[in-house]
Amino acid sequence: MDYRLELIAVPVSDVDRAKRFYRRLGWREDLDYVCGDDFRVVHFTPPGSSCSIVFGVGIGTARPGTLENVHLIVRDIEEARAELLARGVEVSEIFHDADGVFHHAGTTKRAAGLYPGRSSYGSFASFGDPDGNGYLLQEVSERAASSVAA
Repeated sequence: MDYRLELIAVPVSDVDRAKRFYRRLGWREDLDYVCGDDFRVVHFTPPGSSCSIVFGVGIGTARPGTLENVHLIVRDIEEARAELLARGVEVSEIFHDADGVFHHAGTTKRAAGLYPGRSSYGSFASFGDPDGNGYLLQEVSERAASSVAA
């Protein structure tokens, strides 16, 4: 049985402001469905992704800005960061974890620059949407053998 993660609900306070932000990222707008004043669904998909995001009115109870650490996997973190900056998005400097491959919560243990040897899974950059929902770019240029489907 396959279990594919294909949709993440993002809590936002202003749907139209969020739409402008995700468009600016260059993500594809798949749907904007309105049914009265209390229900609206907006659906966006990042380039190259099988997983999308959805936000709107009447689709969840999470507080705006509480989503954190959604990883966007990129082949080249320097190129991805430069593209977001060119689109007017505030993105952190590239960092790696001072203690190992995966990052600690928040900004604790962040070390400046690419992961030593630029090994896959080790380099990150962060950004947020207008509500503060948090995303991480993570560079994966080569998948670990255990993560490759047989």
